[in-house]
Amino acid sequence: MTPAARVQAAIELLDAAVAAAREGGAAADTLIARYFKERRYAGSKDRRAVRDLVYRAIRRSGERPASGRAAMLGLAEEDPELGALFDGSPHGPAPIAAGEEAAPAAAVPRWLESRFDPLVGPGEWPALLERAPLDLRVNLLKGDVDAARQALPEAEAAPLSPIGLRLPEGWRVEDSEAWRTGLVEVQDEGSQLLSLACAAAPGMTVVDLCAGAGGKTLALAAAMGNEGRVVAADVDRTRLGRTAPRLARAGVGIVETRLLDPLKELEALADLRGGADLVLVDAPCSGTGTWRRNPETRWRLTPDRLARLVKLQSHLLDIAVELLRPGGHLVYAVCSLLREEGRDQAEALCSRRSGLVAQSPPIPGGRPAGPGLILSPGHDGTDGFFVARWRSPC
Repeated sequence: MTPAARVQAAIELLDAAVAAAREGGAAADTLIARYFKERRYAGSKDRRAVRDLVYRAIRRSGERPASGRAAMLGLAEEDPELGALFDGSPHGPAPIAAGEEAAPAAAVPRWLESRFDPLVGPGEWPALLERAPLDLRVNLLKGDVDAARQALPEAEAAPLSPIGLRLPEGWRVEDSEAWRTGLVEVQDEGSQLLSLACAAAPGMTVVDLCAGAGGKTLALAAAMGNEGRVVAADVDRTRLGRTAPRLARAGVGIVETRLLDPLKELEALADLRGGADLVLVDAPCSGTGTWRRNPETRWRLTPDRLARLVKLQSHLLDIAVELLRPGGHLVYAVCSLLREEGRDQAEALCSRRSGLVAQSPPIPGGRPAGPGLILSPGHDGTDGFFVARWRSPC
């Protein structure tokens, strides 16, 4: 592909990403994979160059652009060499017309600016779009951190997590023996800290209420030494179905999965009501704390969707309280930096469930935010999270 053809390919992919964001379609990574599967003639350098252009444009555009061309024109305004490739050559983009509109640069969509937690001000917003590091959690069921460091000599200790490692960007951990044998699991350091905030211990009965594909379920089971009971529950059959092979590779044998019906969750969990030592609610959220991994999600979020998520989070917290035994612990987490999903949600639970005793999550890093802590890329170098912990009255 010529340099101009790469630009045109990026424009086509951005058009697809804009449409997918508007209509709830596939993620940008999936769109890129499909695009090049149909274009086998594109070499590895072409694929890397096009992907880089696509993500540069996505990271630059806080608001959903009018088109892929508008997004790329925004980049071209800041990069004259890129602008010169709009030359009308074969397979390249048409020349830039006078007055043609380019997408403006912004880290945060305008309608969200006032909704960030006050601790995460505009000075931290650029960090939300930086490239995320490759973090690993050491699976203590298969070995310790020293063993993982020996197996992966390129890795460094994670800055905050005592069970974390960090690899250089672009490292293919799935090709390593350490990953294949279950010694390490890919997991952002912030997610590792959330699991540590649970303080899970051997013999506990634990409910992971929004387990998804089981990333934190695995961490909880490892912290329990594979002794006790973990119920991994979710309403998404596809994501929950991905748990089994991960459990097998990690050597975990104490997890059972349960598929829940939305708004009927307690019916499927009736046998656990009042009996859980620990309930983790890693709730569905806006994902504002993970923009550095999925920057196009900024284009998908709307006020209506955010309102539905906040309502769902409140519903899940009330379910979690019902599952706790006297003296049990509830941990609430969202990969969001918005006040209404974090500290406001936690404060609202304290108001309507006044018997709960707020406790500081026992983790390094973060800043106090109401009853919980907030971690952010700009302050902690992790994905953005809010986490709070309570003890049920005895």
